[in-house]
Amino acid sequence: MTKIGDASEVTIRTGRPEDAEAMHRAILAMGRGLGMETKITSTEEDFRRSGFGPEAAFGTFVAEVDGELVGLCLYFPIFSTWRGRPGVFVQDLYVDQRLRGQGVGERLLRAAASWSKARGGDYLRLSVDVENLGAQRFYERLGISWQKGDHEHAAYGDAFRALAEGLTD
Repeated sequence: MTKIGDASEVTIRTGRPEDAEAMHRAILAMGRGLGMETKITSTEEDFRRSGFGPEAAFGTFVAEVDGELVGLCLYFPIFSTWRGRPGVFVQDLYVDQRLRGQGVGERLLRAAASWSKARGGDYLRLSVDVENLGAQRFYERLGISWQKGDHEHAAYGDAFRALAEGLTD
């Protein structure tokens, strides 16, 4: 990997299909940093297939220096029935270690928030690994606070299949 000077060299842009491989590498690096790389089962093709085109399941902003992806914000639109407003959910935020603490993550989050605001959105949500205290402090500094009243629940694998296949006609 090349040496990177500082964040002034970073450009933020919308992700493109040809970024899929670098996006997947970024997610693997994020997982490695959290000690959870083995839990990642996605592939480069999953990113290419699901992130682009008219039926895209998510959007992305990438940070790059000289054509090298050094940051990623993967997001999707959400809607709050209580607020009656759309918003944005940031699924993943990654910044290369060489540029952490230089405002790249903030710029990526601002891009996602601006994307949502342009579509009538007025809020941003995300989840943070319980043990990722550095990320929690970073989000708090930006005004993205932990919601004490919310607990995320999820169904994966067999539990999801049982839920999805449990419909009766």
